[in-house]
Amino acid sequence: MILGNLSGVSEFQLLGFSEISRLHPLLFVVLLSLYILTLMANTVIAFIVNSENALHTPMYFFLTQLSCLDICYLSVIIPTILENLMVGTVSISKTRCAMQMFSFLFFGVAECFLLAAMSLDRCFAICYPLHYTIIMTSRVCRGLLAGTYICGTAVGLVHTLITFSSPLCGSAIDHFFCEIQPFLDLLCGDTFPSEIQVIVVAVFAILSPFLLIIYSYIRIISTILQMASAESQQKAFSTCSSHLLVVTLFYGTAGSMYLRPKYSYCASVDKFLSLSYSVVTPLLNPIIYSLRNKEVKGALRKKWRKINSVW
Repeated sequence: MILGNLSGVSEFQLLGFSEISRLHPLLFVVLLSLYILTLMANTVIAFIVNSENALHTPMYFFLTQLSCLDICYLSVIIPTILENLMVGTVSISKTRCAMQMFSFLFFGVAECFLLAAMSLDRCFAICYPLHYTIIMTSRVCRGLLAGTYICGTAVGLVHTLITFSSPLCGSAIDHFFCEIQPFLDLLCGDTFPSEIQVIVVAVFAILSPFLLIIYSYIRIISTILQMASAESQQKAFSTCSSHLLVVTLFYGTAGSMYLRPKYSYCASVDKFLSLSYSVVTPLLNPIIYSLRNKEVKGALRKKWRKINSVW
């Protein structure tokens, strides 16, 4: 820790995985492979949905947006991690660090609210099937999407401006990108107000959409249980099981990262959690939706047959 007020600092040092330097080549290959696979998988999902008329529904509209968010979300972080694994400690300018923190918050918060919008879509589809097309119009879908981006922008701007306007007493960040929690260690004096700020933001950005998701699934499950046949129940649940699995993965890791006090932080554990929700989850999302969704698998097979017929 560098003593004294360093508010005029122009750059930071990202320590990354300095404690396991021997594994850097292996980690580089693994993360680069995961990055390429994630880009390919999410691009394929977005392409299939946009090119197949049968998939032009609100559910798949939101799925396309989720794929785009995952690509952007991952692209904010992975290049810096790969750079760190190649050269060791990475020097990053204050402006680039601020942009990285804003982008990470923007895409992360937008994904939280997008998952909530997807749960509402499933709730209306199962609980109000006769009125579904009237409720979930294209205008409503675009409005919900705009709301997710507005929330992401608001949280990203407010949090980044407050964080980077605080006095600093250090410039070495024990992380692989400009994450919020490690940045708190650089602040001078009492960091309690900043910790409260992080928790308040987390409650708004993580807990509030999560509660909406919980409410939606309570309505969904109660409606499914009232259905007459077991076949109808199974069909209804299959339409939302993939979304529920994605929500569990994303909120489970993100919530354990942000909804806890600073004294419980552990650098190595935090890095693992960050990798889980920022690298692994974006890869699993398209796999979950493609492997558990008959319509997506059918569209993939249809496109594959067309490609084979051309060749």
